[in-house]
Amino acid sequence: MMKWVLIVVGGLILLVAVLMLVGSFLPREHRATCRATFRTKAETLFALLTDYDAYASWRSGVKSVRRVDPIDGKPAFVEESKHGPVRYAIETSEPPRKLVLRIADDSLPYGGTWTFTLAPEADGTLLAITEDGFVDPALFRVLSRFVFGHHATMEEYLASLAQKLGETVTVEREE
Repeated sequence: MMKWVLIVVGGLILLVAVLMLVGSFLPREHRATCRATFRTKAETLFALLTDYDAYASWRSGVKSVRRVDPIDGKPAFVEESKHGPVRYAIETSEPPRKLVLRIADDSLPYGGTWTFTLAPEADGTLLAITEDGFVDPALFRVLSRFVFGHHATMEEYLASLAQKLGETVTVEREE
């Protein structure tokens, strides 16, 4: 019995070592984009995107949001989710066309920005979210690339936004 326990434990250690090795060869930085067209006007979408206090009422996985002191003179908030608190700085806000949010927490093993761009379409607004991110630990790089995917959170965000608006959208991905 002890032999099997050692084999299983050894196998798990070997698996983690291989995953860490693979992760060490993956790039630290990544860029991913998701797009969806909404029937809603850009002004309405932008108002929803920037009503941070209301995120918990429509965003899947968000428990609460609270405003915090500005970071480098930029408005900031903390979003509490199932993964814990994450502090964001509002880097750019150009209603109703562009919004840039930056993770402003150096203690996290990941970070980056989300750039929201809104473009009028014949029947509504094309909303694109571009994540310019990084993942530090090699093991997390493997998981974020091959298990969770760089698009997953953006797709969840767009699906929650569509549900809030009573719409159905098709999300397009771009690496």
